[in-house]
Amino acid sequence: MIQSLTHKVRTRRANRQLGGLLAFVAGATNAGGFLAIQRYTSHMTGIVSEIADNLVLGNLMLGAAGLAALLAFTTGAATTAVLVNWARRRGLHSEFAFSLMLEAVLLLLFGLLGANLNALLHVFLPATVLVLSFIMGLQNAIVTKISKAEIRTTHVTGIVTDLGIELGRLIYWNRAPEANRTHYVQADRDKLAIHASILGLFFAGGLAGALAFHRAGFIATVPLALVLCAVAAPPLWRDIRDRWALLNRVQGR
Repeated sequence: MIQSLTHKVRTRRANRQLGGLLAFVAGATNAGGFLAIQRYTSHMTGIVSEIADNLVLGNLMLGAAGLAALLAFTTGAATTAVLVNWARRRGLHSEFAFSLMLEAVLLLLFGLLGANLNALLHVFLPATVLVLSFIMGLQNAIVTKISKAEIRTTHVTGIVTDLGIELGRLIYWNRAPEANRTHYVQADRDKLAIHASILGLFFAGGLAGALAFHRAGFIATVPLALVLCAVAAPPLWRDIRDRWALLNRVQGR
């Protein structure tokens, strides 16, 4: 089952399973990151508004910090696009696994280096904001490309909006037969289920991440990194094995 999550031949089920897993990871990372640096790094709406507020109030350094976080998120998304297209043009199995493995490595470094926060406070805090923003952009672009923009995992505004729309359709009373023939209102129960599950898993990840960070500190991100490694490893290993076999065949000639 784990191999199907990052297989280059996608199924709707695999997209949703990977989306749910990454929503949990994003919720945990976002909540744990807030306890670490008192700042959420997954939703750019608030950061863009914060940049505008700080510029108006004359807080140029804070505005620049917000702009840096915005650029880091954008760079993360761009990195995923580059890695996916690079792997796709070469016919690799790991076109979606590269970004996941990079995210895992960054989370692992964040968890292992976090113990030095007190010693390197002025360096580590700004760097952490940028790294977490980069990770969120990286991850959101992964699921966006895999699901063709059907699923988002690092922010829930769009999910809650779509959920509300489908709930409105669900409770709508189609009581006018004449109108029903031209415009029958019916909820997309499949979409309702996926948005509800993504929202629930993001929230569950937030609870788990906040609790784990509160009790264990930065090391709480290590299990998240190991899970992502386990998901990304099979296609990466398959590509390494195929390339090694090809190299041996060429040398054998």
